[in-house]
Amino acid sequence: MKIAISGKGGVGKTTLAGVMARILGERGCKVIAIDADPDSNLASAIGISEEQMKTLQPLAQMKEFIEERTGAKKGTYGAFFQLNPRVDDIPETYSVEKDGVRLILLGNIPQGGGGCFCAENALLRSLMAYVMIERDEYVIVDMEAGLEHLGRGTTEYMDALIVVVEPGRRSFQTAYQVKRLSEDLNIKRVYIVGNKIMDQADRSLIRESLKDLAYLGDIGYNEKVAEADKKGLSPYDTDLRIKAEVEQILYALEQEVK
Repeated sequence: MKIAISGKGGVGKTTLAGVMARILGERGCKVIAIDADPDSNLASAIGISEEQMKTLQPLAQMKEFIEERTGAKKGTYGAFFQLNPRVDDIPETYSVEKDGVRLILLGNIPQGGGGCFCAENALLRSLMAYVMIERDEYVIVDMEAGLEHLGRGTTEYMDALIVVVEPGRRSFQTAYQVKRLSEDLNIKRVYIVGNKIMDQADRSLIRESLKDLAYLGDIGYNEKVAEADKKGLSPYDTDLRIKAEVEQILYALEQEVK
């Protein structure tokens, strides 16, 4: 199964991605977790230590590697380079692993006036296409709201785009923005997951405000999750409740896409 998770910053999408990845790993599944959010926090949500992360560099910052794979030279990124560079060794070579979950950091692509945008983008999009189309593992992508790393040729192989929302209008606006982008990319399965739910009124507000999107389930407001984040721990390792909630969300998703 290939899943992308998006939503407004701070809404809890990284928590969902990390706990879901660990649940699948516990089942014995091979999982590729891709951190495609420039504010990279997926490692701690999975439970990967800071010591492990010292060995891993975001791909977008690996200038010499990008030059080697794309054929672009320093100062010429805007000119000629390979649109389909070799990426098949990246999941094993440029990742760290914990309990069956292999994490890859994409990093931030410069957007305004950066001459290296095209070569970096070619490498990262080629990698995304490769893991979505060619690999048979579970793939979970922690996206920023913009979906920049997804290309039209990739999304037809994606099983689901999950938008995480909290009870609030700004979060709903982001969800509709993601929905519009998903339509441009021809993503057919878009789902909502509620987070930081206090009561039935919160749940009803989300359902009523986003009634044209399928609702997979929700995660309750949980101080233990915030405490785990402060300590750099995975909620999966510290709280049984969120594990049970995400298992239910994953079950609902599996029923939708089977």
